[in-house]
Amino acid sequence: MEIMRSGHIGQWAAVTGVVLLTAACSQATGLAGVSADSPSTAPPSTSPPASSTPTPTPTAEPQAAEQPPKGGDPVRVPPPKVSKYKYTFPVKGCRTTYQRKLLVLPKTTIWAQEGCAFVAPIGGVVDEVNIHNRWSPATDAGADREGRFVTIVGDDGVRYLGGHLDTVADGIKPGVRVKAGQVLGRVGRSGNARDTASNLYFAISWRTGPAYWWVRRGMVEPWDYLDAWQSGNRTYSPREETLALRGKLGETPGCTVQCSSKKVPQAGKTPAPRKKKEKVREEDPERIIPTIAPFGRQ
Repeated sequence: MEIMRSGHIGQWAAVTGVVLLTAACSQATGLAGVSADSPSTAPPSTSPPASSTPTPTPTAEPQAAEQPPKGGDPVRVPPPKVSKYKYTFPVKGCRTTYQRKLLVLPKTTIWAQEGCAFVAPIGGVVDEVNIHNRWSPATDAGADREGRFVTIVGDDGVRYLGGHLDTVADGIKPGVRVKAGQVLGRVGRSGNARDTASNLYFAISWRTGPAYWWVRRGMVEPWDYLDAWQSGNRTYSPREETLALRGKLGETPGCTVQCSSKKVPQAGKTPAPRKKKEKVREEDPERIIPTIAPFGRQ
């Protein structure tokens, strides 16, 4: 009896040991390798207590601005060649200014110091020369308004006028061959410029006889060409524009602007009372009809 009781006690002890061992293993590893510890049992945080001193904000160091790489010297590209002719600005060696708008006639006034050189804008042949200052304010004759002047017919077939000259250069006379840049005269105040600053009356037209003086006073606006010649585009030519305008108007168009001279009363005679003039319509300007043969028959 004692022996049987002892055997039962031993079996229970063995079972109890196995159960305890299994429970101990389950608490250490959990199920499938997951910790059996409860999340509530996580160790307390070990971060240090917050300090009352504010943490300084880091300041970004200023960076130097990026500098573009230095380039080489600019390459000067010559202007395009637009004609076979080569021109030069008609006043040489002096500071100049000039008008770039139409006032009365399609010409320009090049303001320059008295004595500055008026030079041929292109190679060509001298056409007309006037060395006498015949202009009088009493008559204000249109043919005399430019005072002393020189015209040349360039190799491009265009006529160029330089007026209000102080002097005409030695050896300059009709038929003389001149080169571009050759001195033709000196800037002055002759003609109806006597009460103004010294200047060069510069005009572009086509060749006619002296009787058609209003043509030489200017037919083509010159300032675009002066701009080009002064800025370096020395092949910009007025030839095409001049020929086109001559084809449209004819070689000897009638005078339409500043055509009449003042009438001077004769001494000893009482001037007749003036009649009331009729209002002239703007579309009917005064015209002078030439009385000599046209160009090519003088």
